[in-house]
Amino acid sequence: MRLNRLAVTDYRNLSAAVLEPAPQLTVLCGANGQGKTNLLEAVWLLTGGKSFRGAKDAELIRRGADFAVLEAAFEAGDRPQEIRLTVGAKGTQRPGRTVRLNGADRGRAASIAGTFTAVAFDPNHLSLVKGGPEGRRHFLDAALCQLYPGYLAAERRYLRVVAQKNALLKAYDITPGGDVLLETYNEALVTYGCEVMRRRAGYLDQLAPAAAANYRDISSGAEKLEIQYCPCCDPGSPEALAAKLREVKNTELRAGFCLTGPHREDLEILIDGQPGKIYGSQGQQRSAVLSMKLAEASVAGEVLGEHPVMLLDDVLSELDDARQTYLLTRIEDKQTFVTTCDSAAFARTNGKLVFDAMKLADKGHGVLLLTLNYAGDQLAGKQASKLAQEAGLNFRQVVTGEEIQYDPSGEDNKRGLAGAVALYHIAAAAAREGKSLDEVAEIARR
Repeated sequence: MRLNRLAVTDYRNLSAAVLEPAPQLTVLCGANGQGKTNLLEAVWLLTGGKSFRGAKDAELIRRGADFAVLEAAFEAGDRPQEIRLTVGAKGTQRPGRTVRLNGADRGRAASIAGTFTAVAFDPNHLSLVKGGPEGRRHFLDAALCQLYPGYLAAERRYLRVVAQKNALLKAYDITPGGDVLLETYNEALVTYGCEVMRRRAGYLDQLAPAAAANYRDISSGAEKLEIQYCPCCDPGSPEALAAKLREVKNTELRAGFCLTGPHREDLEILIDGQPGKIYGSQGQQRSAVLSMKLAEASVAGEVLGEHPVMLLDDVLSELDDARQTYLLTRIEDKQTFVTTCDSAAFARTNGKLVFDAMKLADKGHGVLLLTLNYAGDQLAGKQASKLAQEAGLNFRQVVTGEEIQYDPSGEDNKRGLAGAVALYHIAAAAAREGKSLDEVAEIARR
């Protein structure tokens, strides 16, 4: 999946803008309020017309305009495609979010769910762990709508019947034939509800182990993440859901609303066997969310046969150096959009340049890769090491600090390279004496 071009007109604070992103990493850098997140939101709308910020139509249209228009060219399954999505204000000829796909009118934007796929990750997603069940259900539903076109229809039908049943329960005593109508609604809830539950359970069978593996990598194996589905009954059994609805019938009549079904389900997120919502630290909760979002992307890639576009809104400011390194390493070679107010983290992470230098340095005897012990340098070194391994390059890596600092200004906060430069010369001298790559690396480590 790759976005080649996006043009927006009268969208939020953007009167007109054109984005032609790189095939891999695109960094949107600028001060707050300039529209960085708005562009990411515009890309996300291509997945089915919904905003990851929950915005209403009027909020998406630039003040004074009647329409907002998004025009995108992208590749899916090696096939070029085009989307034109329009958001019309109330009272216009065509209000709401409508879409044309490859020139054909498709009606409501939700109709193209699954055509263009993306995974969004922003600081507010911490609510996946800290927030209530609704956010976790939304996480599941948003992912499933992109993977399985029929899921959205089943979910909407189910929620429509829930609303109808709630209206009946509130007026049950004064509704003729209320018992028969209630039974009809329950039968529909079983049909649509079981489809929703079955898809959720199957998806979590894929997501949970992938997220657990990600978390294990982030924590260097020190902690364990578990994600457990908490359905109201056996998700594969219509009989079980029907029995559950009969069981709570009297309680629902007293309460006046529907008390069981997939609209009230939850996920249990455990860190080292304890509820992450209650006992997880801020860092553990962030790691859990990062693990889940990366797992969401990997599962989508497995199901669809191509990796979705990654949308990362100001996430680096919310992560420490180790988690920044992990995230940026995992998105390598995948089209990714990142917003930030400070691009310095990316300027230090080009492992491809380091790898190219390693290839030039290789004269048949191997290469010593010396990297400084800072997050950006470590990230570049990790990326370069991965590329070198894939290419079969014979190399050794040594991590060093900067114990000898060159500071002509006399300021204590200046970082220098004098110590590292000295180490480079020492290692080079050992190599010139004919010592092996392993011997040179050992000298450098001393």
